[in-house]
Amino acid sequence: MTLRVGYAAGAFDLFHVGHLNILRHAKENCDVLIAGVVSDEMLREVKGVEAMIPTHERAEIVRHISFVDAVHIETVPDKLDTWRQVGFTHFFKGDDWRGTEKGLRLEREFAEVGVEVVYFPYTAHTSSTQLRTAIDILNRPRVAEQLA
Repeated sequence: MTLRVGYAAGAFDLFHVGHLNILRHAKENCDVLIAGVVSDEMLREVKGVEAMIPTHERAEIVRHISFVDAVHIETVPDKLDTWRQVGFTHFFKGDDWRGTEKGLRLEREFAEVGVEVVYFPYTAHTSSTQLRTAIDILNRPRVAEQLA
């Protein structure tokens, strides 16, 4: 039997149930689950956002989730480079990537090296982007305070 080594990557910033769901689904579909935690530097470079929680703290949180066997901190933007470092057989992603240009490119590149891309349902009602937006709104000075 071939060992199924899964890899699920994310910022895992403002950890929420969507993150937990993808890690749970990933572990159900592999023998060993490695969670990739995108570094602060990569978040800035690739997504143009600042993490609310520093890399080492996010990695510590993810490391202690029972579904996760190991954590890899991503410091390069190319997922093939990450595959070369980690050696996974299955790459897990939310289905919001399915059919997108980025998702199709990822599928093509991974198919060439024998890695299967597996999509899981995206938790649409909770996302880090929504949480970040809510925090930004709460942190804005109130109009009345600005006029005073």
